[in-house]
This record gives sequence, structure tokens and C-alpha cells, in this order.
Amino acid sequence: MSAAHAPDSVILRESLASTERLISETISRAEDLRALALLPDLEKCSLAAARASDCLAVDWSGDRQRLLHDLRNHVGAISGYLELLLEEHTDIDRRLATNLDALRAQVGELLAATAPEANAALTPPPPAPEGGSGTLLVIDDNELSRELLGRYLRRQGHSVLAAASGAEAIAILQHSAVDLIFLDLVMPEMSGLELLKRIKSDERLRAVPVIIVSGIAESDGVIRCIEAGAEDYLSKPFNPTLLQARLNAGLQRKRWHDREEAYRRELERNQRFIRNTFGRYLSDEIVDALLESPQGLDLGGITCRVTILMADIRNFSHVCESHSPQQVVKLLNNYLGAMSAVIMAHNGTVDEFIGDGILAIFGAPVSRPDDARRATRCALAMQAAVHGINARNREHGLPEIAIGIGLNTGVVVAGNIGSEQRSKYGVVGHTVNLTARIESYTGAGEILASQGTVDEVGPGLETGRSFSARPKGMAAEVLIHAITGLRGDDGASPLASGAGGERGAP
Repeated sequence: MSAAHAPDSVILRESLASTERLISETISRAEDLRALALLPDLEKCSLAAARASDCLAVDWSGDRQRLLHDLRNHVGAISGYLELLLEEHTDIDRRLATNLDALRAQVGELLAATAPEANAALTPPPPAPEGGSGTLLVIDDNELSRELLGRYLRRQGHSVLAAASGAEAIAILQHSAVDLIFLDLVMPEMSGLELLKRIKSDERLRAVPVIIVSGIAESDGVIRCIEAGAEDYLSKPFNPTLLQARLNAGLQRKRWHDREEAYRRELERNQRFIRNTFGRYLSDEIVDALLESPQGLDLGGITCRVTILMADIRNFSHVCESHSPQQVVKLLNNYLGAMSAVIMAHNGTVDEFIGDGILAIFGAPVSRPDDARRATRCALAMQAAVHGINARNREHGLPEIAIGIGLNTGVVVAGNIGSEQRSKYGVVGHTVNLTARIESYTGAGEILASQGTVDEVGPGLETGRSFSARPKGMAAEVLIHAITGLRGDDGASPLASGAGGERGAP
């Protein structure tokens, strides 16, 4: 082995030989003084020193980076176990303490020779992490390095899982939730970089911070890891203070992410509630608008211009008298279900059902420039849908029905009405009352609309009879028109007339 192939090979061999000798002497002294509690860590120091010697004895003309990584692993293990021993045993016999002080100084020289940037590794332990403990995963093929880091982290109050390979780590991550991962970069079979990419490609694991811990600190490797999604990078042997700082930062970011994720899940639950609740009465488009502006669910109202649609079944009282309650309920469910679908298909809001009556709103909670036109198309489609309802009624031995529809456009107060315990979205105002009066004039299969609605619908509206009326409670007469069709942009009218039947009179 030439000096060109190993870093300061002569100095390292001499320093390592001195380290091994001092470890052996310290073990003997500990045995003589029956300081048996110190032996497990001293024996690990001895094992790491032997592996470091083996590492220096091989030909460095091959994978120099891997050999340097392994050498730093071994030297870092000597330093780490010695520091843990000194921290955990403060009542050491003075004679043994002399050996340990000499060993500590020698290990410092060895560290300086292998990893000059790690000079601060032999420092007092930093304080416990802020914000509580976490579940950490240490992935390292070197068992001494893996155990050393895991032991250090457990002393800080963390729960630690350990994996010796990428495959073992993947198996652990499939069944265990972790808050942060320490990942060795140089490993056989699956490199740390490969494993990092697999972790970050997994949607469930993507948010888990990964700190690379490696004996190789070359800039290209660091850049590749950061680009692949690593949170940070630490060189072996690690500086405890730096490790703690980066661990705390990583855990803090993970906790922020967890809080954001919890908020997102709560928001999704609320949105599901809104969608499940209002989706029965509102179109998907309107529900989406409510979800974007949840303040629209607060009590209160706004003044806005809308088109109101009211519909009910003609002679429904007779139907109720001549059929059983079960039949009436079945008929109503068929009717209201079909009509609700038509209203929502035209982006209307089903405000409420009052017996056989339907009140729908076009223009609240979402306003559009063609509200009156869509309400009119909806009314025509509802009359057309009666044919299908009657076909189903005949199949089930139920009576055929006919409906009347009133339309009116004007200003209302729209919003959530009620109390904090119970409220509903609705509209109030003169426009609502007038719509009810207009609807009361309809005959079977008829659509009646106010002049305000006719004016807003615009071109293409087809009308039949017109008449003036002074509805009950109104100060002035209103002009009312029968709607028979509405031509589209292509000139075609989807319904030339109502469903037929007798017309009402003012």
C-alpha cells in the first residue's frame, strides 16, 4: 500500500496502533478493578479499532471512496462509544480514569487524521430536542455505527427502529410510521441514494425527512442527495451538536407537515359533509362554489337579483284523498326526485319542498348572467319530464299528474336563515311572495312568468296568453305571460307548448 492510496497511511497506522494498545490496557485495568459495566463499550471500541486496522491493510487502489467511508465509520464508532461510556459512568476509579483520559486524547488524534471536519465530535451532549420525541429509523449496514447512533438517539428520548439494508428498511416502512430517517449513503445491494429515491417516490413516505449520514462528504454526493429529496447531510463521525440541531429542524418540519395534513383531512371531512348535505339539493357546480367560500354557510344574507321558480301538482288534494298515504308518498318521491334532477341539471338551487310544492332559485348562492333564461329552460324541461313521471306512475298503479309552474325575477335577500343550532339556505322578500301568487294562477301543464322574467330572458322566448292581475296583498297589477317555448341559438325550441290541460284564471 502506498501513501498515495490511503490518507496519511503512516500517521494513521501509528495512531491506530496506539489507540488499540490503549483500549487493550483500559480493558485490562477495568477487569482488574472489576469495573465490569464499562467492558461492553470498551469491547466495542476494540472491535471498531480492529476493523479500522483491517480497512487500512487492504489495497486502496480499488474503491477508495468506499474504503474511506468504512474507515471513518470504524473510527467514528471508537469515538462514539468512548464518549457514551464517559457520559454514562461518572464515578470511574481515578486509576481507570487516567487510562480513559489518555485514550480520549489518542482518539482525538485519530479523528483528526481521518476526518478533520469532525474535530468537534468530542463535545458535551446537547440538550434534549425541542417539541418532544419522535420515532426515528436508522439505516446503516455497519452494525456498530447503527447501534451507536440508535443509542445516542434513545438517550434523547426518541423511539428508534434500525435497518441493516435498503430491503430491510422498506419492510419496516411498510408497517411502521416514522417521523425521520437517518440513512447511510454507502450500502451494498441498494445504495442510500437508490433507497432515498424510492422513499421520495412513495406518496405515503414523501413527507418523512431523510438525513444522510455518510463517511463520504464529497460535494457531488451531497448535491445528488439534496436533489433526490434529502432533508440534510451529516458527515461521519458526526458532531453531536450538529446532529441534534438538524434532527430538531427535521422533526419540526415533519410536525408542521403533520399539522397541515391533519388540517387538510379535517377540511376534506367538512367538504364531504357539505357535499353530502347540500348535494341532494344543489348542483355540483353550486356545491363547489360553497366549498370555495365556506363563509357562505354563515348565518345572514345578501341582497341579490334572482329568478324564482315555484311548481306544484294540480289537484293534489284530490290525489291525497283518493289514495293511501303509502301511495301518496311513493308518488311524491318519484315526482320530487325527477324534478330535483332537472333543476340541478340547469344549475338551480332546490330551496325547499312544501308538500307537493317546489321552490327553486336561480342566481343564488351563485349568480350568472343567464339565470332567468336557465330558469325558463328548466321550467320547460320540468313540464316535459312529467310525461316520464306519468309513465312510471301508470306502471305502479298510481294516478297521472299535471303541474303548474310560476316564474318571477326580482331582488331578494338570500342567505342562511335560522339559528346556530338549525338553519337553512333560503330567500325572502316581495319577489318570493309574488312568485307564489303567479304560480297560483297556473293551470295543468302551464308555465306563467312575470314581465320582469320575460324581459330578462330576451330573444327566443315564445309566449301564449298574457293577462294582468292584482295578486292578493299587492298594491298594483302585474302583467303575466304564459311561456310555451324558448328557442336556442340554433333557432330550435325544445318545447313548443306545455303538457296540456286546463289553464287557470287570474
